[in-house]
Amino acid sequence: MSEIVIYQVEEGQTTLEVQLEKDTVWLNQAQMAELFGRERSVITKHLGNVFREGELNKKSNVQNMHIANSDRPVAFYNLDVIISVGYRVKSQRGTQFRQWATRILREHLVKGYTLNEQRLREEGAKFREMQKTIDLLSRTLANHELVTATGRDVLQVITDYAYALATLDRYDHGTLAIEKTSGPASFMLEYEEAISIVHAMKGDFDGKDVYPTVEEKSANLLYFIVKNHAFTDGNKRIAAAIFIYFLAGNGVLYRPDGSKRLADNALVALTLLIAEGRPEEKDTIVKVIVNLINRSND
Repeated sequence: MSEIVIYQVEEGQTTLEVQLEKDTVWLNQAQMAELFGRERSVITKHLGNVFREGELNKKSNVQNMHIANSDRPVAFYNLDVIISVGYRVKSQRGTQFRQWATRILREHLVKGYTLNEQRLREEGAKFREMQKTIDLLSRTLANHELVTATGRDVLQVITDYAYALATLDRYDHGTLAIEKTSGPASFMLEYEEAISIVHAMKGDFDGKDVYPTVEEKSANLLYFIVKNHAFTDGNKRIAAAIFIYFLAGNGVLYRPDGSKRLADNALVALTLLIAEGRPEEKDTIVKVIVNLINRSND
């Protein structure tokens, strides 16, 4: 969309609404006639000569625009054409207009850069975070040769994570946060219970609860067991088993209608994402898990 700026000659007798678009200024024939103080027929003749003599290319220097009180588009000519016509009609106003237009364009470019500089920095940070997530998915698929059903499971995690694309949109814009969780855990998983699950399958810090909600405890529990490689074998299976047992104990594993909150294939895909992820990707993965199991999404 074009921007309109006002040009007024030094004598103050002529005022023009100048179109500013594509880093140049545009005037139509009627405006040029007013600017240079010539009949419109004179402007039309000089325009024809500019293009016929090959001084300028008509296609790249002319564009049709819609203006008020006109049923059809009107031809507008850019600064190069305006200057050429100004030389031909030998008008001092041509030089004055060129100087004004040059200043206006320079201010426009500087203003545009200033306004966009911060936005570009912010978007760059979000883009780099998105690249990390995409890279994580790519490596998981490649390293495990996940094809057909299992490959679709990994992609399904991202689909589920978006719930109707809303959460994914929040992630894209850097607004994803842990919110509306279930509150303190009513079920605490004891060591004896956890170790009994391990045999069956052959965070408190400084007085403060590091992970205050069920969802955060669950997500970090799964992450740490997978990542720490505490067992000689079966770390992912053990982690997944303890994870779902902890969810069940806190009433989070199933939805009110009895269906699984986290499908088996999604659990597999999440566990693989953790296993393949780099340490610096932990926060991103934990956020994905928390949002997937969050009861507020029911």
